[in-house]
Amino acid sequence: MIYGEVPVCEAVGTRLAHSVRAEGLSLRKGHAVTEADRAALERAGVERVIAVRLEAGDIGEDEAAVMIAQAIPPGNVSLGPAATGRINLHATVNGLFVADRFAIDRLNRIDPAITIATLPDHSTVAAGDMVATIKIIPLAVAGDLARRAAAVMAEGRALQVKAFSPRRVGLVATELPSLKPSVMDKTRRLLEQRLKPSGSRVTGERRVPHATAPVAEAIAGAVAENDLVVVFGASAVADPNDVIPAAIRAAGGEVEHLGMPVDPGNLLVLGRVGAVPVLGAPGCARSPKENGFDWVLARIFAGENPGPEEITGMGVGGLLAEIPSRPQPREAQERAEKPLAVAALVLAAGRASRMGGRHKLLAEFDGTALVRRTTEAALAAGPERVVVVTGHRADEIEAAIGGLPVMIVRNPDHAAGLSTSLRAGVAALPADCDGVAVVLADMPHLAGADLRRLLDAFADAGGHAVVRAVSGGRRGNPVILPAAAFPAVLRLEGDVGARHIVESAGLEIVDVEIGEAARVDVDTPEAVVAAGGVLRD
Repeated sequence: MIYGEVPVCEAVGTRLAHSVRAEGLSLRKGHAVTEADRAALERAGVERVIAVRLEAGDIGEDEAAVMIAQAIPPGNVSLGPAATGRINLHATVNGLFVADRFAIDRLNRIDPAITIATLPDHSTVAAGDMVATIKIIPLAVAGDLARRAAAVMAEGRALQVKAFSPRRVGLVATELPSLKPSVMDKTRRLLEQRLKPSGSRVTGERRVPHATAPVAEAIAGAVAENDLVVVFGASAVADPNDVIPAAIRAAGGEVEHLGMPVDPGNLLVLGRVGAVPVLGAPGCARSPKENGFDWVLARIFAGENPGPEEITGMGVGGLLAEIPSRPQPREAQERAEKPLAVAALVLAAGRASRMGGRHKLLAEFDGTALVRRTTEAALAAGPERVVVVTGHRADEIEAAIGGLPVMIVRNPDHAAGLSTSLRAGVAALPADCDGVAVVLADMPHLAGADLRRLLDAFADAGGHAVVRAVSGGRRGNPVILPAAAFPAVLRLEGDVGARHIVESAGLEIVDVEIGEAARVDVDTPEAVVAAGGVLRD
């Protein structure tokens, strides 16, 4: 393939390396120049184009991508259409994406012009998920290179999706006085959610005392009726002779491995009674967040038989995304000795563009300006400190809250959107702040007791969860963000709030029901009046 600048009069048969736009003419990159194109280019006054000319044996980018993709043996993967040298591959079933690292590396080392990128090996996927993409970098490649790449794909199982098969799952749960029945109920519901992608189901649950003999009896009974048994212990496994591993052996089975290099998930127990796997679930499996338990379940549902070698090979990549938000043991001890420092951040900088020139935060409710009413509610909750961010008509807002023991932060960029006020407020917090309650100043029915309930839930979660007010199960405000989310707040731009962070940070979310107060804000004159307010200028 020859690349370079070509006179338009000689461009017929070449492929454009750059798009060309001229008077009434638009030719895309990769377009094969025709005689009609040449004439149109000359009429438009274009004298030269950047193009490539294929040499003997070269094939176009799309043709090369198709050749390589079609060489992949069938394996529950569908091929998308070729475009601009790219073909995307998608899973056709729920299952486990498996890639041969050696084969993928071999293809990528044939020539820089030919690439394939995939999901990580042993990723859980749903039908329709993209699992890999083949991309030819230049507009054409030598045919022999494309054929070599296709041969690599055809030689073995470079990539495939192993379909999940449904399993009958028996659940054994141990009881201690310290473990609430509601937690056990939630654990079962979460397990059932984990089983749905594979079509598996919990056939029954046995709740027994946390002691070897009753657990062994329950395991033996569950093994007789199921393809997989999962044991949730009321207490974490601390030793190979602890209750759950001892019970597996007492039930006539063997413990194949205890522990795994995946965090969260370290305390998993892998055992077997006859042909039936028995999993001692780690405590983190009571959370919906991904953990090592999910990795082992997925392999079993995909028909694999994970053992010690597979488990001990999970360390690279085994530090999962939620870990930065979790404390080290020493940090947890220090936090236990020191109350959480949580600030309340009252956002009062907006322009209220739908108010027709009036300022909603100066509207009076029971004779008190709305901004003062909301700020007093924040103070009544007893946070470490209250920060009020002002901006539009800042002098009047600050006068309305005069005398209150709050820190005022002016946001000169308030017109650029809500994110600027969030950034300004969080940036003003002390370095040792454990969390911040984001309070919208236009919520007339929010009471100090409502915010106090959120603060208590945040403390119960150890200061590592997002706590969100809800009304009838529908999300609302305020929201408490842990310190782990602060960097994401400081990267926000535009007229957006914390919702994206709440949904994408990978942190546990705790919803607290506070009633209608969570969803009543006032953005229009009609809303102010309907909520019981009196408008002022």
